[in-house]
Amino acid sequence: MPSLLDQSAVWVDEMNYYDMRTDRNKGIPPLSLRPANPLGIEIEKSKFPQKDLEMLFPGMSADFTSENFSAAWYLIENHSSTSFEQLKMAVTNLKRQANKKSEGSLAYVKGGLSTFFEAQDALSAIHQKLEADGTEKVEGSMTQKLENVLNRASNTADTLFQEVLGRKDKADSTRNALNVLQRFKFLFNLPLNIERNIQKGDYDVVINDYEKAKSLFGKTEVQVFKKYYAEVETRIEALRELLLAKLLETPSTLHDQKRYIRYLSDLHAPGDPAWQCIGAQHRWILQLMHSCKEGYVQDLKGTPGLHSPVLDLDTDARPVVLGHLSQTASLKRGSSFQSGRDDTWRYKTPHRVAFVEKLTKLVLSQLPNFWKLWISYVNGSLFSETAEKSGQIERSKNVRQRQNDFKKMIQEVMQCLVKLIRGALLPLSIPECGVRQYGGWEVKSELSGQWLAHVIQTIRLTYESLTALEIPNDMLQTIQDLILDLRVRCVMVTLQHTAEEIKRLAEKEDWIVDNEGLTSLPCQFEQCIVHSLQLLKGVLECKPGEASVFQQPRTQEDVCQLSINILQIFIYCLEQLSTKPDADLDTTHLSVDVSSPDLFGSIHEDFSLTSEQRLLIVLSNCCYLERHTFLNIAEHFEKHNFQGIEKITQVSMASLKELDQRLFENYIELKADPIVGSLEPGIYAGYFDWKDCLPPTGVRNYLKEALVNIIAVHAEVFTISKELVPRVLSRVVEAVSEELSRLMQCVSSFSKNGALQARLEICALRDTVAVHLTPESKSSFKQALEALPQLSSGADKKLLEELLNKFKSSMHLQLACFQAAASTMMKT
Repeated sequence: MPSLLDQSAVWVDEMNYYDMRTDRNKGIPPLSLRPANPLGIEIEKSKFPQKDLEMLFPGMSADFTSENFSAAWYLIENHSSTSFEQLKMAVTNLKRQANKKSEGSLAYVKGGLSTFFEAQDALSAIHQKLEADGTEKVEGSMTQKLENVLNRASNTADTLFQEVLGRKDKADSTRNALNVLQRFKFLFNLPLNIERNIQKGDYDVVINDYEKAKSLFGKTEVQVFKKYYAEVETRIEALRELLLAKLLETPSTLHDQKRYIRYLSDLHAPGDPAWQCIGAQHRWILQLMHSCKEGYVQDLKGTPGLHSPVLDLDTDARPVVLGHLSQTASLKRGSSFQSGRDDTWRYKTPHRVAFVEKLTKLVLSQLPNFWKLWISYVNGSLFSETAEKSGQIERSKNVRQRQNDFKKMIQEVMQCLVKLIRGALLPLSIPECGVRQYGGWEVKSELSGQWLAHVIQTIRLTYESLTALEIPNDMLQTIQDLILDLRVRCVMVTLQHTAEEIKRLAEKEDWIVDNEGLTSLPCQFEQCIVHSLQLLKGVLECKPGEASVFQQPRTQEDVCQLSINILQIFIYCLEQLSTKPDADLDTTHLSVDVSSPDLFGSIHEDFSLTSEQRLLIVLSNCCYLERHTFLNIAEHFEKHNFQGIEKITQVSMASLKELDQRLFENYIELKADPIVGSLEPGIYAGYFDWKDCLPPTGVRNYLKEALVNIIAVHAEVFTISKELVPRVLSRVVEAVSEELSRLMQCVSSFSKNGALQARLEICALRDTVAVHLTPESKSSFKQALEALPQLSSGADKKLLEELLNKFKSSMHLQLACFQAAASTMMKT
């Protein structure tokens, strides 16, 4: 079998022969026959007139031909500055010399012509002699012997120089092989260079060398080249597998993915590596999301995984997005109705909230590159900068077929994200078949409204970041639905927690009354609701593309009912406070208006509240709630677009008025009944008889005692709330006047003195409480006077007037409270 060097030498000879044959077959004329400058004919012809050219070249046609072109061009090119006469002389000389040369040659031929004929005759004679000898002698002709001699000489020479010639042939073969190796060392060294460059990671060099080798030896028929090129293809196939493995490796950066895809594209890898990479990234993102959930669930159960979820919260490659989250997700805390939190709340983030934050960060760190990878796949820049390399334009036709598949991938990622969050925060919203895959948190307590609002803000920022990637809205609709459900749930939970806080407001009642007769309870109640609504402000606001929380009638009804419950719970708290036993009350302080007199001197710093005073305080708070607080709350509800505000106001106002009326009746009963009950015994004390009595000398003590009791009620009410005085005293006066009228109507007959005494007492009481008279009390006083006999004489009338004046004068100090009330009412 010939060696590699021999094969190379033979191949070189074949190639040289092929090249010579090819050049010869191409029909290329010799260099001497090629025109010097065919394009310059027309330009140079214009230098001389046509007739001058014909004189230089007689018999020449108007157009130059290939026969005389060279001479003409030489003259024009080298003697363009020579005059025409000189050129004519030169042509004449040339013709003369040419004629001399041709005449000399012809003379030489003519002189030796006889010699040529003699030589011809001799050769013919020799030929005839040889033919005659050859036919007469059997041994052979003369040339036969000569041939034998020459053959023996050749054999002897071969014997003598065989070794030398063999070494020469071997040297020539070696020389040719070395020339082949030197000329084609690129191919012979390429397999080893490919391995070295792959180890160094210089894939660009490998690809360039491969492209060069493919263009030079891809279709070669030389066996040795085929063998080496096959080795190159084997290593390139291994490189394809290596690059595909690196491409499908996770995690990886978008830059590396594009780089490996372009390498595989340049290497003409089979299949669609770019789509395989997209599929691998899709599976990787889903795996990360489920692993994130499992890690937090295990950590919640006390079996943390490899990475602590709390510690991994800040290990993310998106500082811009994280900064956005930290800046916009701050919560308002520390209100009076909420449990206080200090700066350590950040380290006490609930597991489910931390999970949602980690999950959204994970998606935002992976999905943008995933989406950009798809965009590059669509526009062709993933394969090359211009998308014009071989096969890429055709490959882009697959994009239309892949669009639906990629859309399903994005939707699957979005659905997985939404279901994982629902499983953590809204477990009842996922079907039972998905509880095991997306749920499993096993937590009993629900997140507070604050944390839900924080989660909503986090998901909103996630939605904005995904929208910025220009992902179609229909792919993100599931996130919008999740945000709406979380917003509704946040509103419900916040209102429920607000109701729980309001239930505990009764424990915070300090019974400290301000100048308007109010405690801090109504203000705390309003602040509680305002703070809750302030917390819900961001939740209730509709971001671009979001629907209103109250768009569903069911949600409107539930929110309306929760709002009514909150107000009714506070009303129930007031009722509890009004009926709280005295033993359960703490000794506290009353803040009294400095302008009001201390009528009894018993309101000291350590004053213990009575049940009547407690009723008055609650009544005062009820009046303020009806006139201010409930109306303010309705305005806040309306400001935050709550529905059914009229219903909320009507129901709550009705409940409040019912409580107010019930408490008022209880207080009137406590204060008016003793006064009313003391009238009849006082009137008939000492066996008094209207038929037989002495002339009146003044108002009797029972009426003064009744007035003092009314004044005591006035003082008690005035100490708590000035605004309650007219309402309370009017009802007390009504009760007293009604009882007095009844007693007068029950008397069978009056004597003159009895009638005068009764009229004096009725008029004294009526005139004293005139400022608090109502139509009912006026009617009662009128009926009482009508039951008495009319005064017949002027002396009786005068006496009645004197006694009334005397009573008012003697009771001036006690009756001053009624005068002050009258002046106050006149001013208002």
